[in-house]
Amino acid sequence: MVIAAAAAASACTNGPKDGEYQLDLLTTNDVHGSWFDSTYVGGPVKTSLMAVNSYVTQFRDSLGKDNVLLIDAGDCLQGDNAAYYYNYVDTLSPHLFTGLVSYMGYEAIAVGNHDIETGHPVYDRIARELDAKGIPFLGGNAFKAGEEGRRYFPVTTILKKNGLKVAVLGYTNPNIRAWLDEGLWSGIEFKSLIPVVQEDVDEVIAKEHPHAVIVAVHSGTGDGDGTMYESQGRDLLKSLRGVDFLICSHDHRALTIQQDSICLINAGSHAKNIGHGRLNVRIEGGKVVSRELSAELIKVDARRADTVMREHFRPQFEKVKAFTVKEVGTLDTDLVTRDSYKGMCPYMNLIHTLSLSSTGARISFAAPLTFNRTVKSGKLIYNDLFTIYPYENQLFTVKMTGQEIKDYLEYSYDMWIQTPSRENGGHALKIRAGEDQRTGQQTWHFIGRSYNFDSAAGLDYTVDITRPAGSRVSISGMADGGAFCADSTYTVAMTSYRASGGGGLMSEGAGISPDESDSRIIARYPEMRVLLYEYLQKNGSITESSISNPAVIGHWEFVPESAAEAVRKDMSLMFGF
Repeated sequence: MVIAAAAAASACTNGPKDGEYQLDLLTTNDVHGSWFDSTYVGGPVKTSLMAVNSYVTQFRDSLGKDNVLLIDAGDCLQGDNAAYYYNYVDTLSPHLFTGLVSYMGYEAIAVGNHDIETGHPVYDRIARELDAKGIPFLGGNAFKAGEEGRRYFPVTTILKKNGLKVAVLGYTNPNIRAWLDEGLWSGIEFKSLIPVVQEDVDEVIAKEHPHAVIVAVHSGTGDGDGTMYESQGRDLLKSLRGVDFLICSHDHRALTIQQDSICLINAGSHAKNIGHGRLNVRIEGGKVVSRELSAELIKVDARRADTVMREHFRPQFEKVKAFTVKEVGTLDTDLVTRDSYKGMCPYMNLIHTLSLSSTGARISFAAPLTFNRTVKSGKLIYNDLFTIYPYENQLFTVKMTGQEIKDYLEYSYDMWIQTPSRENGGHALKIRAGEDQRTGQQTWHFIGRSYNFDSAAGLDYTVDITRPAGSRVSISGMADGGAFCADSTYTVAMTSYRASGGGGLMSEGAGISPDESDSRIIARYPEMRVLLYEYLQKNGSITESSISNPAVIGHWEFVPESAAEAVRKDMSLMFGF
């Protein structure tokens, strides 16, 4: 096992004095680059690490710095202009993230799948910079391929807090292989959190005899039924022994679960909440004779940004802002991302046109990755490209048969729509009312993840909402007028996330085994946002006519005629129009 360097510095032969002790744990996760409270281009302030730091400082001032721990559970390095700028544009300056978490006094950070998505040059650099600051980048279930038992990232750090020894163990998501191209994680093998976490906990307890144990996993809370490989939180909660706090993440599901001997904390995402755990222990004869645990979520007020911290990082902010407001071209039609859910629209037409023109593929699969935003016609700045395409996905081409393409689309639309009936309230979109676990809001929302709602371009087809699942999609032909054949093989453009198995559309839909996915890949292209930028550099503008050519992207729609009204009503419930 790899023990972080902080362990040696915190070793002490003298145990704590007898008495009562209190430790307060503060957690963040899935911050996704929400470092600054500004949007760079005006508008309301955002929740951010700047605001989080005000709460952290308040706890330390009130309870004493030695009684407070600050830990993050991953997905730190992606999701905002600032993260992108320091990942890929300014690669010579010290990374802003390292400076932020060092300034805030984080004591450990777990590796997230979106951190791995940035690629070896970024996360390896971050690991080195964090290590130099005494902050371990933990990923105990990431093993060096071909080197039995050797870890790629540290597993544990041992901290000394007011005389108490605290062990912190961290792990990344075991399902990374299913989402990311191997080039991003070459040389690493990701293992299930079960039984690795318990084995490591047992070893640390036997060796270090800590008074408290904290486990941070970049894994969703899940249902605890053992079936969700990417969300093993509740599975761990049921089985872990010797652990006081289990920090979960990944699914953006803000909640706490409190049990007698262990508490689970998931702070949600984007610095909207801080997880807060409290441990009270009594020491007698150098040993813990009693302990009490509690956990809660603290809602972060975006307006409480730490002004001193903001000014400290003003130079970095100005660099990012200058990059963000750079003019990159023009647009002659509004791009309304929510329109993707009701049929063809300029936003999705752009993504499909870009995918087809960049690769020469005959067919494109793509989903809306921005849930509900609008890019207005007129001048485009680089910030608009983040709205159009917020993730660092590469574009791949893969070979698929016509039957696999049809089955893929059936699976996608089954996540997206349903046959209206009395039992489901007559809804055409697969929605429900209640709390959206991803936002915490009481509202109408999709049951599934909208970033998995792939439509196709390069084809002419209809989706009949009155038909049962598996028989809704009817493909009449290719966009260029050619025939579409179930037994022919086609070149299909899709994101690296999708080609690697993300969302299950390739495996569960098309029936292509994950073991077969590499052999299906024909070519790899740059990230989608890079391709979009290059398109603008070449053409100067995005026009509706240039992205809506039916001979290129084809045509699809929901049928019968009554489908449009049914979908419109559901859209009104979700978006209020």
